[in-house]
Amino acid sequence: MKPQVCIIRTDGTNCDRETAYAFEKAGGNCQLVHLNQLRNGAEKLDDYQIMAIPGGFSYGDDIQAGKVLSVELASFLKEQLKKFVDDGKPVIGICNGFQVLVRTGLLPWNELGTIRATLMPNHSGHFECRWVSLILEETNCIFTRGMGGTLVEYQVAHGEGKFYTSEQDLQEIEQSGQVVFRYADPVERKQTMRYPYNPNGSLHAIAGICDRTGRVLGLMPHPERFVEFYHHPNWRRQKFSEPHGFALFKNAVEYAIKHL
Repeated sequence: MKPQVCIIRTDGTNCDRETAYAFEKAGGNCQLVHLNQLRNGAEKLDDYQIMAIPGGFSYGDDIQAGKVLSVELASFLKEQLKKFVDDGKPVIGICNGFQVLVRTGLLPWNELGTIRATLMPNHSGHFECRWVSLILEETNCIFTRGMGGTLVEYQVAHGEGKFYTSEQDLQEIEQSGQVVFRYADPVERKQTMRYPYNPNGSLHAIAGICDRTGRVLGLMPHPERFVEFYHHPNWRRQKFSEPHGFALFKNAVEYAIKHL
């Protein structure tokens, strides 16, 4: 039986169909669910096994990127979100979705309503839209199972992508093994703070983190934009055993089939 995937939409989201395509290709059954459908009870998170908050510019990123959507989720769907996470169901937030997850408090420590981290404006002072290299850490993240130590290429497209938190919380995130992706120098194949390889100046070159359970993942780069070989700009010359973004969606679907 295919797991049901809830792709949350609202004004300004624009990567919902790409995210749905990736999950459908991986074996999920996706529904594009508008936030208002969850608020008025027409849809319920409890009916789904996976939730995704896609990229885009929700509500025009007024105030801060992802801020308005995060307030809506934490205010109107707090109990549904808490139950979804407590039931062990996977959650992924991509780009604007990552910004939403940290501003709801779901990342880094599932503290709904408490903001312990943020995504700040890029060091460069402008929107960054290009392909970057990422090194994957060895973690318990269910989305990246078996991928630790590998180098992947994803596209970034954001103006507020610098991961920032207090030194104390940063050390706790590191010690808990919650850093999943780091921006990397493609030649040296290791993390870097150097621009343009690190496109935003993220602390410790952090591009994505998970919660302690490994079931809630947020990342700034876009894995859904590389689930077919021809999505990569150099696909005719550069050989890939598999499109680099596909494994995240496949792992989530396989996890849901096995555990939920």
